[in-house]
Amino acid sequence: MEQDDTPRPDWLGPWLKGFPARQPPLPLADVAQRGWTLAELPTPLAVVRRQALAHNIAWMQDFAAARGVQLAPHGKTTMSPQLFRRQLDAGAWGLTFANVHQLRLGLAAGAKRALIANQLISADELAELLDLRRRHPGLELAFFVDSQAQLDLLAAHWARLGAGEARVDVLIELGSSRCGLREHGQALALARALRTHPALRLRGIGFYEGLQVAGETGPDTALMRQWQARIEALLADIESEGLAEVQPLWLSGGGSALFDLVAPVIAGKPGRLGLLRSGCYVCHDHAHYGRYMRVMDARMGAPQPSLQPALEVWTQVLSCPEPGLALLNAGRRDVSFDQGWPVPVWHLRGGTRAPASWQVTGLNDQHAYLRWDPAETDGPAVGERVALGPSHPCTTFDKWAWMAVVDEDDRVVDAITTHFS
Repeated sequence: MEQDDTPRPDWLGPWLKGFPARQPPLPLADVAQRGWTLAELPTPLAVVRRQALAHNIAWMQDFAAARGVQLAPHGKTTMSPQLFRRQLDAGAWGLTFANVHQLRLGLAAGAKRALIANQLISADELAELLDLRRRHPGLELAFFVDSQAQLDLLAAHWARLGAGEARVDVLIELGSSRCGLREHGQALALARALRTHPALRLRGIGFYEGLQVAGETGPDTALMRQWQARIEALLADIESEGLAEVQPLWLSGGGSALFDLVAPVIAGKPGRLGLLRSGCYVCHDHAHYGRYMRVMDARMGAPQPSLQPALEVWTQVLSCPEPGLALLNAGRRDVSFDQGWPVPVWHLRGGTRAPASWQVTGLNDQHAYLRWDPAETDGPAVGERVALGPSHPCTTFDKWAWMAVVDEDDRVVDAITTHFS
């Protein structure tokens, strides 16, 4: 019997952290009817701000359209079908994923076009990919290749599977610090090999610049000139030798730190389609990408911040054991720390939300160290609620199976789920 991929309606319940322990399970769609506020839900609790979320999705879609590229946001950021649906409904061309498992969730959420911005090498992955393609007629899809060894493996898998159907589209990945071909000659040889490959068909070129970003306009502009030269040189040879069997050619790049300079490199020209893969924009952050965005805003002449932080983790003060120190009930299990400590952004005092001016200086598994100068400012009291703004949203999303969506009055108006496992 063929597997049914249609997800059943999502339910939330007290088995999830942040969900009220004495509340019976309920469908995701019923969350707004409960009338919950941030002041009454248990902590720690991950929260998405509705207004900032809507702003970011619309702003990024407008950005892509204005620069002649299509948006294929990376789904690994959130792995949330509800957020995928919002991005697609706003006009995203499709979605990007890191593997076939993630792709399955995106197709169930309604994606009709997708990139796997990674190397696919195993027989199981290829078989699953072919199965998904059969079950989703009209699906436009490509994944990355970067070696003859990978091509050989996939040809052998194809023969054993007895696939006997249309070949799968691929993008040659150019690289410099992670996967991807380093030399022009290697990339051109791979393009020639794809022309007669039994399983694969050349669809375009992909790259990832994110690990090289300096966050300074001079070096980053020079970096993208280098990328453009590499891409144009390979495209020229591919086009002159007639190595691409399908049009338009897809050009894909763009993390979340330099997309304003990536867009002109991949912008659509006759016979080409630029696909921007930025993903973190959907909820942005309070530190890591915030720093890069300020540099991008300055380059673009933006009168105000273009993207808004939408993701928070609400906590409570467990203890104030010494002057200038409070311990919060959230830690490495609840909020990201790989790109810097989270930033205290709000606190609730007397039922009123106010900006926080303190600092997180460390995390344990279940505790955050909140510090301030007791000679200059007051700290929070035991039991007080403090909201932390993550630095790097990706590795906060994967710590939560659900997140509350709140309005500007801190009322829970919706919820999302994530599916990382």
